[in-house]
Amino acid sequence: MIESCGIAEARRIWNDSDMVAESLCVACLFEGEVALRHRLDLADMFGARTLVLITGGFEDLAATGYSGGIEHARSLLIDRLGAAAELAADHRVRLAFEPLHPMVCGFRSVVSSLGEALDILDQLDDGHDIGLAIDAYALWWEHDLQAKLMRAGDRILNYHVSDWLSDTRDLRLDRGMPGDGQIALRDWRRMIEAAGYLGPVEVEIFSRDRWWKTPAKSMTAVILERMNACF
Repeated sequence: MIESCGIAEARRIWNDSDMVAESLCVACLFEGEVALRHRLDLADMFGARTLVLITGGFEDLAATGYSGGIEHARSLLIDRLGAAAELAADHRVRLAFEPLHPMVCGFRSVVSSLGEALDILDQLDDGHDIGLAIDAYALWWEHDLQAKLMRAGDRILNYHVSDWLSDTRDLRLDRGMPGDGQIALRDWRRMIEAAGYLGPVEVEIFSRDRWWKTPAKSMTAVILERMNACF
């Protein structure tokens, strides 16, 4: 959205809004250092608390000449995350690494579970400052979530909420309002708070063919109603 209206206009709109930037989405590790530095600069420019970080997909790697398989792609992550932590050290924003759902593994993220994300972060040097963005939509299917969230603990920097529709029709852009789908959001709330996260809840209704066609004021009213009822 920043790029679509231009940085200067976006800053004017934002400065007039009196809102707080919880996070900036999203930076892709596989896009390289120049792209990451640009996102870090943008995050600082808008005062974002975190910059959400994903791996990116094979198209991002192909642009750099890479042509290997998924295991090789995953093997690159420790070095890429370490380099990202070093770049972020000169910025105010913190990095929040987000594992995504397996259905977007090929084009958004080669890390498809919280357990895998934790294993990767545990391999980084102790001095890094990379946390986690936890998305109920991406992780609701995973087994033993309570134990993994407890293991994540104070590394949880962001928490994203929406609902999984049983007949979802798009890999990314058909998310449901809380209460419309299959995710036990009250259970999620108990788990995420037991793990120590008491920060803001980000509602991510990526819904190209339904909710994005609804006036923003009406959509916001439904979000508030559903969160009070279902969360």
